[in-house]
Parts: sequence; C-alpha cells; structure tokens
Amino acid sequence: MLNFDVTKKCLVGEGWCPIFAKSQIEDVLQRATLHSNSQVGIIFHEMDTIDSPPTYFRTDKFTNAFQEIVDAYGVGRYEEINPAVYSVITFPFLFAVMFGDWGHGICLLLGALFLILREKKLSSQKLDSFTEMAFGGRYVILLMALFSIYCGLIYNEFFSVPFHIFGKSAYACRENSCSDAYTAGLVKVRDPYPFGVDPSWRGSRSELPFLNSLKMKMSILMGVSQMNLGILLSYFDAKFHKNALDIRYQFIPQLIFLNSLFGYLSLLILIKWCTGSKADLYHVMIYMFLDPAGDLGENQLFWGQKELQILLLLLALVAVPWMLFPK
Repeated sequence: MLNFDVTKKCLVGEGWCPIFAKSQIEDVLQRATLHSNSQVGIIFHEMDTIDSPPTYFRTDKFTNAFQEIVDAYGVGRYEEINPAVYSVITFPFLFAVMFGDWGHGICLLLGALFLILREKKLSSQKLDSFTEMAFGGRYVILLMALFSIYCGLIYNEFFSVPFHIFGKSAYACRENSCSDAYTAGLVKVRDPYPFGVDPSWRGSRSELPFLNSLKMKMSILMGVSQMNLGILLSYFDAKFHKNALDIRYQFIPQLIFLNSLFGYLSLLILIKWCTGSKADLYHVMIYMFLDPAGDLGENQLFWGQKELQILLLLLALVAVPWMLFPK
C-alpha cells in the first residue's frame, strides 16, 4: 500500500515481506537509490503491528504445483501446518490407486520426462494453455506416473492385461479349461503369488467381484488413514497455538467418532483378510446400528465383537454433542 505524506513530501509504502527477504529488499532499495541519482536515500524500516501476517510458503519448481493444488481449496492461516508437504506424496499416490496400470504409467512417465528434460527451453517459450498447465505440473505428473507403475504392478495390469511377471500362478485348474470357474474350481499347487494380484483371477467369473472388493477395501483403509492424519495435524496446530478448547472439543471427539465407526470398519477388513473369514461386513456395519445387541452368527470375526460394537456405538453417539455444544 502506497501513501503520499504531504507534510514530509515523501512516498510511504507499507507491506509484508518474509524475514529471509529483508536483506534482498535492502539491497534492491540501495541500488534503486543509486540509479535514480536521488539526494535522499530510500529508508527501509521494520514496524510493529497487531495485524496477523498473510500466509506465505516458500516453494521451488518441484513443490510449486502441489502448493497451488492445495491453495485452490483454501489457504491456511498464518503459522498453520502446510498440508502441501503431505500432498506431495498423498495426491499422486491416491491418483495411482485409481489409475493403477503400469503400461499407462510408463506412457505417463515418458511424457513427464519429456517436459522435465526440456524444461529450460519450454520455460522460455510462450505456451498454449493446455501445454502450460501440463508443464507447470510436470513433477506432479512424474510422481503420478511412478506411483501408477507401482500400483499397476500390484493390480497386475499392463494395458488391462495380466502378466506372469513374478512366476506362475499359485493356482491351477482341475480341468483343462476353467475360464468360467469360481475360486472353488481352482487347486493351490504352489506358494502364493509373491507380489500383486494372482493372474488366475483374470477371465474368471469372480474377477470383478474380487477386484472391486479389493480396491474398495484398499480405498477405505487409505481414506481412513488420511482422515486420521488430518485430525492429527489439527492437534499439532492447536497445541502450537495453545488452544486447549480445540484439543478437548475438536481433536478428541473427532478422533473418537472417526475411529469408532470407520476405524472399526478398517479393523474388520484387516481381520477378514488375515483370517479368510466369509463374514459380510455390510451386514455387520448396518446391524451395528439397527440391532447392536443382536446375534452376529456367521458374521462374528472375533470373541467379544458384539460388546465392542455396542461400546463403539455409544462412544460415537457421545462424540457428536461433545463436538457441537461447546462451540
């Protein structure tokens, strides 16, 4: 903000600057005084203020695109934790969970490497809007490509075609052809597939139910983990600003509510994977609300499950007014 001081016949400029830039600003002002041949030098003075400084994050060519993605949703207050630090990994990885195909990932990687290797030349040229957007996010695309290759290897998909990259399947058909067989029609003949999805799932009637279930459960686990990370960061923010109210009536009840429901669902998913149980988790979660004291039957995964569900449901119900009433 610039103002003309009539009494002192000078121009007064006020603004914010990061601490590390003070010496640079003083150097620029000194050079401006010399070039202008002014008899009066430009004075740089640091002032005290009660106003809250604006948020500023230092970025480079690698982190700038991630910071812009976060800023598109909202800019944090001064001295809040910057979520862009975590988005450098979480954003491209969650993209890869959806995109996972190592054939498409290689194509994406080649495009990112082309933009990165020619960045000096491209940065000096005038680009169209699409190319400029892709060039600005070249390092985002690079990480998305690398994670897509990794997730594609887990899904065992190369342009949607499975490969026997890590040896033969752990299962064999009882007959010469079993393309329409369920998992019950297969015989385990060797150790489990060392990495990723066994290629025998491809072409079977159980392919879509199995893969959709796998990806849905992975999405739940990753989503709950990311939400827990966000709640944990809110605790460190509140602790840094010495805001006990946020810790007691925001962090604690949010953590209890999230993990009483979705954290418990994540636990059930892991137990089901480890034990090979045929329990219906949809049924478990629905009747946890409709009939918490009812008999679980074949959906019981461990001893004391019914009592634990009643306790978690009560905690979730208590957490709602705990969050809302104090604020």
